[in-house]
Amino acid sequence: MSASRRILVVHGPNLNLLGQREPEVYGRTTLAEIDAELTHLAEQAGAALESFQSNHEGALIDRLQAARGAVQGVLVNPAGLTHTSVALRDALVAVEAPVVEVHLSNPWAREPFRRRSLISGIAAGVVSGFGATSYRLGLLGLLAALEA
Repeated sequence: MSASRRILVVHGPNLNLLGQREPEVYGRTTLAEIDAELTHLAEQAGAALESFQSNHEGALIDRLQAARGAVQGVLVNPAGLTHTSVALRDALVAVEAPVVEVHLSNPWAREPFRRRSLISGIAAGVVSGFGATSYRLGLLGLLAALEA
């Protein structure tokens, strides 16, 4: 795999419960299934991919800081931190690599407080509303951005 194309996938709080928690909103696909598909897609594109999930904001920030200079792109589902975390936004900026934001559901079709993202303004792109397919589309977009 090309060392020049290393992707970090960051999953925020509660995403460890995918497939179990509110399947009518988030679907039945598990996080392990999403990670396996993303790894396969990245390998097909000649990229290396690492996934990280935490329910703790500080752990997510620590992982992003460790990625500085080591990854060429970040695919992130900030989950509930999308709407609240300036610190996570700042950590994403500090990676100094393109960021693509993904969401399983469409925040604009949900509660009004979910319609504000602190992450979107620093993202190269945002994909939402397509369930687990949002991750696949986000990775493809990130890989295309890295080729540009």
